[in-house]
Amino acid sequence: MAQPPAVPKNAAVAAFLQRVNALAEVRPAASRKGRLIFAMDATASRQPSWDRACHLQAEMFTATRDLGGLSVQLAYWRGHMEFTTSPFLTDAADITRRMTGVQCLGGQTQILRALDHALKETRRERVHAMILVGDAFEEAVDPICHLAGQLGMHGTPVFCFQEGADPRAEDGLRQVAKLSGGAWAPFDSSSADTLRDLLRAVAVFAAGGRAALTRLPGRAAGALVRQLPAPRGA
Repeated sequence: MAQPPAVPKNAAVAAFLQRVNALAEVRPAASRKGRLIFAMDATASRQPSWDRACHLQAEMFTATRDLGGLSVQLAYWRGHMEFTTSPFLTDAADITRRMTGVQCLGGQTQILRALDHALKETRRERVHAMILVGDAFEEAVDPICHLAGQLGMHGTPVFCFQEGADPRAEDGLRQVAKLSGGAWAPFDSSSADTLRDLLRAVAVFAAGGRAALTRLPGRAAGALVRQLPAPRGA
């Protein structure tokens, strides 16, 4: 059967950002920072992207400074069943220090383990969003989709950013995003600006909800705001 034409990456990113804007309002209490889990595949093929993310993640904190700030937990998998998480951190320099000390190692994906961890965290205290960055999907999809659905029920959307064009990874990550109430978007090895915009958008959403995202400066954000439906009762 003929496959549908590929969606240009810039259009796919625009669709992702529009999907973020369409999410229900999710804003932490004024006295609390938004809580975000930043989960990355640290297997061998990911080293260049890991190095870029080390530099870009600081912008998540900068973008949310006026919204009460952001609390980020770093999670990653690599090697033979190694899965590591940090405490929830509020200092970009601390996360950068931890990330730059990680060397990517060959191994299988552990998306199931990452989602299971996120579910346990949000059951203890609300996690407002999860970012999942990777280029492969090597596990059974059904158990992962079950966890994604549970995260959606707890109000923790998963935003899946896929490097490369592996069709199995795209199918699995799209399902995770859809079932959790999040969104999927692609990026490639040359699109640091794209990854920066995606990380910043989700950070703003986690810290201040949909309303804060509509105030995010920049041409992309402005174009999305113009596409938003009128508020109910307007």
